[in-house]
Amino acid sequence: MHTYFAPAERADKDELTAKIELVNTDPVMSGLLKSISGVLAILDEHRQIVALNDSFLKMLGIDDPAQALGLRPGEALQCIHAHKEPGGCGTTKFCSSCGAAMAIVASLGRDKPVERLCALTTDIDGRTVDMALQVRSQPITINGMKFLLLFLQDITIQQQRAALARTFFHDINNMLSGLVGASELLSIKENQSSLVKRILTSSLRLKKEVEIQRCLLQDESCVYRPAWKKIDTVLIIEELESFFINHPAARNKEIQFQAFRPGLSIKTDLSLLLRVLCNMITNALEATEENGRVKVWLEESDEFISFWVWNRQPIPREIARRIFQRNFSTKDGDGRGIGTFSMKLFGEQFLGGKVSFSTSREEGTVFRFSCPVGRK
Repeated sequence: MHTYFAPAERADKDELTAKIELVNTDPVMSGLLKSISGVLAILDEHRQIVALNDSFLKMLGIDDPAQALGLRPGEALQCIHAHKEPGGCGTTKFCSSCGAAMAIVASLGRDKPVERLCALTTDIDGRTVDMALQVRSQPITINGMKFLLLFLQDITIQQQRAALARTFFHDINNMLSGLVGASELLSIKENQSSLVKRILTSSLRLKKEVEIQRCLLQDESCVYRPAWKKIDTVLIIEELESFFINHPAARNKEIQFQAFRPGLSIKTDLSLLLRVLCNMITNALEATEENGRVKVWLEESDEFISFWVWNRQPIPREIARRIFQRNFSTKDGDGRGIGTFSMKLFGEQFLGGKVSFSTSREEGTVFRFSCPVGRK
């Protein structure tokens, strides 16, 4: 039988029945099928399904495993290309670029696990659905016969979000570059107004903020180039006061910016510094009761300028242990656990400072960011 990629031959009825019985009566395989919560199927050397777990049945939308036994993965999943050749799944012109087919064939040929991303288009009751599957094919031997453990993970939503994020950041950066360019042209004209200066400053800040957000989405692969500039601490405090004047977390609460020595400056990336400090203050405000107070002050030494943020509420010990861990949060809902993590990421990895905190029932909680002064 003709094929464009994988062998088309299948097990005959008696051989397939024997393999199905062998796998399903093997105590190890039975235990594995019952204990694995993810989507799992067991294939024979002809890439036919001889066993599958409940998660796979749920993914297929069927209750009776017999409906899938003997089929190949693409046929069971109703891939739109699976029946374009008489040999079925794995034999069509499209299969040589299919992640699942490549993983299965490669693991059979090399006798080692292979993982690939599969872009699957299915036809379910006349409705076309696009899916992204992470596929891992693991060879095993049972009674001297070769089989494959096929693990599937539906990562469609993650892939869609990643694609949307890439598109968004690409498009928004193009628009911001145009905005910054137009603002710069306005700013070089004579008799420029304070409004023009503010538009330019705001557009530059917005562009930096988008870069910071993209960095947060990239995990450990984050690439960000700090824009080092000497900044007067008066400007930093003014920016913080302006940011929190109408902030929801500050409603019915007081932020006390304590006096500090005028003329004090620091070489830093203002956007990153404000991100760190705003997170520190926001966390303090969220922990503060109505009509309560948060204190913000600066301390200087020969090597560091330290920004301090205090609130009355102590942090429980079990939470304090994981306060800077990514994705850890005491609040409900998706997308939490970034604020304190980003303090460490930006404050230490990019600005070269030190983020720390202390907490007790008697003294309350103080977060500190010590930023080096003598940066070249």
